[in-house]
Amino acid sequence: MEQTVRVFIYIHAFLGGIGLIAGIASIIVKKGDKTHKKLGKLFTISILLSTLISTPICMLPNHKNLFLFLIGLFTMYLLITGNRALRFKKRLPNRFDYSVSTIMLILSGFMLSRGVFFSEILYMFFGAIGLFLTLRDFRFYKKLKHKKHLWLLAHIGKMSGALIASFTAFLVAGAGINGNIIWIAPSIVGTFFIIYWSKKVSPKKAN
Repeated sequence: MEQTVRVFIYIHAFLGGIGLIAGIASIIVKKGDKTHKKLGKLFTISILLSTLISTPICMLPNHKNLFLFLIGLFTMYLLITGNRALRFKKRLPNRFDYSVSTIMLILSGFMLSRGVFFSEILYMFFGAIGLFLTLRDFRFYKKLKHKKHLWLLAHIGKMSGALIASFTAFLVAGAGINGNIIWIAPSIVGTFFIIYWSKKVSPKKAN
């Protein structure tokens, strides 16, 4: 059993590496062209499969880690909503979109509550981020009908968030660097990147 788990861990790491490379490359190439789209799909598929493999492993004996399990679900939420945002260029959110955000809202509330109760910084940090993102989802769903450009902002924010999560996983698991600052720093730095691109693609206000 343990040997089988190890094989899946190696597959998880391999797919995560492919996804991370594809994600970084998608930032470098021209946004919106065929190469960007192909790299984005490769990033999504690789990281999603990698996460689908690692998340259940986090609940197995000798590998139990509730925090990593929740971070895996958080990453899947970012990937799903980031890709679903592309649909909103022509369509409005449906029950599936509301369901995904609602589930993440509940999980984020649990993370934040646990973090406060047990004084666990990482639970508090990611729980707070999750609450912020999901509550913003619901506001976004309501505004989308009148502000069509918001789909692009949502796509950039969520996909960048998924890339940040992948990079963080590489530092912690791949490079073997650990500590609260390693978990938190990429999210803080990545936030400035998201803000920069969000402002760049936002419609300019008339004077």
